[in-house]
Amino acid sequence: MIVVMNLDAGENEIKAVIDKLDEHGYCGHLIRGVARLVVAAVGSELGGVPPGLEVLPGVEKVVRIMQPFKLVSREVRPEDTVVRAGPLRLGDGFFSVMAGPCAVESREQLNEAAWAVRRAGAVGLRGGAFKPRTSPYAFQGLEKLGLEYLAQAGKETGLAVITEVVDPSNVEMVAAVADVLQVGARNMQNFPLLREVGKLRRPVLLKRGLSATVEEWLMAAEYILSEGNEQVILCERGIRTFETYTRNTLDISAVALAKRLSHLPVVVDPSHAAGQWRLVSPLSLAALAAGADGLLIEVHPDPARALCDGPQSLTPLHFTELMEELTALAAALGKQFVRGERVQ
Repeated sequence: MIVVMNLDAGENEIKAVIDKLDEHGYCGHLIRGVARLVVAAVGSELGGVPPGLEVLPGVEKVVRIMQPFKLVSREVRPEDTVVRAGPLRLGDGFFSVMAGPCAVESREQLNEAAWAVRRAGAVGLRGGAFKPRTSPYAFQGLEKLGLEYLAQAGKETGLAVITEVVDPSNVEMVAAVADVLQVGARNMQNFPLLREVGKLRRPVLLKRGLSATVEEWLMAAEYILSEGNEQVILCERGIRTFETYTRNTLDISAVALAKRLSHLPVVVDPSHAAGQWRLVSPLSLAALAAGADGLLIEVHPDPARALCDGPQSLTPLHFTELMEELTALAAALGKQFVRGERVQ
């Protein structure tokens, strides 16, 4: 349920509501919106509205939340959440692009990719230091050395660094470098990891699982918010279907649906959805048109020599061309395209 407070409710009145909820087994989360002040009550096994709650000073009304995800729901927060990390802005009309190689392979490779996407207007640098792969014999990433290269590239270019964390024990180490921590598709329901990143006050990009429903995806986000971290980005990256011509099937409907059900920003990873670089541009434009708040795109200076996902990676030239197309479409849709300052 949510307890809608009067906008001028004082701290003592808010505390009294939270204390009342606590007495009856609920956990109260204060959410200050632009037009509404609410206390979201979650976690009680008792159920029902605590006696006397509705008549406490400062309480306007009590509303039951019908969705199983509470803190993620737009019922709790009608306005969009805006996630910020360095120059990155996502949500409430802001549109940003994060780009870079699937995996950090060397200092030179990462720096070349970072400056290429920076010149094209990206504001976020993606790159995997830890790479969970289907095969144990595939390249698994440079790990700590990769984090060092990401930290340097982010500092030199001014890009927000986005990289994946795969183990709860590594969250603190990755958070020391990353502006945004990515939870990959294979870890979407790694609940210890979700709880650990939820304890941070750092943006988390949560990818949808390979076969996850939209509800399961949003419930995974609920784990993070329930620990106190409200800076969550939902990422649709394609789901597994019977189709064999693409690596996965990009679920464009999930973008529009997640935007309706949740206040969290939604971004799309067209690279993993398609598995083919030629499809990345049309899928990116479709995602923007469907209401996505951003894109996560793989760009490699030499895709033919990439150690990971070369066939789906754009060259710097193709990425620059895509950014110009996105600029025109964003303007037509009334989106505020957040682009980095042009550099030579």
